Amino acid sequence: MSEKIILTGDRPTGRLHIGHYVGSLKRRVELQNSGEFDKIFIMIADAQALTDNSDNPEKVRQHIVEVALDYLAIGLDPKKTVIFIQSQIPQLCELSFYYMNLVTVSRLQRNPTVKSEIQARNFEASIPVGFFTYPISQAADITAFKATTVPVGEDQEPMLEQAKEIVRKFNSVYGEALVEPKILLPDNKACLRLPGVDGNAKMSKSLGNCIYLAEEPEEIRKKIMSMYTDPNHIRVEDPGSIEGNTVFTYLDAFSRQDHFERFLPEYANLDELKAHYQRGGLGDVKVKKFLDKIIQEELEPIRNRRKEYQKDISYVYQMLKEGSEAAEKVAAQTLAEVKQAMKINYFDDENLIAGQQEKYSEN
Repeated sequence: MSEKIILTGDRPTGRLHIGHYVGSLKRRVELQNSGEFDKIFIMIADAQALTDNSDNPEKVRQHIVEVALDYLAIGLDPKKTVIFIQSQIPQLCELSFYYMNLVTVSRLQRNPTVKSEIQARNFEASIPVGFFTYPISQAADITAFKATTVPVGEDQEPMLEQAKEIVRKFNSVYGEALVEPKILLPDNKACLRLPGVDGNAKMSKSLGNCIYLAEEPEEIRKKIMSMYTDPNHIRVEDPGSIEGNTVFTYLDAFSRQDHFERFLPEYANLDELKAHYQRGGLGDVKVKKFLDKIIQEELEPIRNRRKEYQKDISYVYQMLKEGSEAAEKVAAQTLAEVKQAMKINYFDDENLIAGQQEKYSEN
């Protein structure tokens, strides 16, 4: 029976927010604690972050520890999960270089995730090559650790599809050396992509519409109370729409039955709350206050744990160093197998040396 291995990670371009939390982080902790997986690797993708922040390395450098603190605060456990820094694993660059020969420029150009990310960063006129080849380096990340499962949001599906193509191409040309990964999507539809508090389709650091995991209670409250709702729901008695209403999208992602029992007992469940809002007679403030109680309860233990870890930053760096060393050993083994399959392991191949000797002895 082959091992079940997870690889996933984040770019260190800022602190992590609740979009990351519902989209992937919470699930990672559940997977870590499920006992279903033999190994879990979580990567702080600094090398990838530099492909579109090459002029600002300090931004990436400073956020390594921020991301690591968020990881520890949500409950990722270095005893169960290998947390490492991408740039400290040189084998990933070498694998990327070999995989580049298996992908065409036109195939990269057709990748929908690459297309949308290029547009988002206004790279249409001049795309950095490193950024353009991101799907190839992602395939190197996944295959280096022989990941069988990659938990990501649905926006990353095209990337994983391309990684699978690279694996199939490599295995067909060189022999079965690489493991083909499977995607694991969020199981809660509302968590696939949480909108920003301003109603923008994407929660992003650059738009300033995030609620961060480490945010203080009053900041969270301020953001929730200013959240985008139904612009036509002007008076309490007006019927309101829940479609595209950010507050209700957040309730879909976060609310549970026990929240109603404790914080809003006049409603049995979310469906009842939605129905009242839609027929009129329910104000936005009441719904926002309910959401605030839920989010505060969810984030308080995370924030408190983070403050504890912040007291010993040298421990965090030591954890990252040990994780990176453990990850490098695994990647080195995979690279050795890849080089053997590609027949470029010249000094390890005694048959090659003996065969060449024999060939020249005959002459």
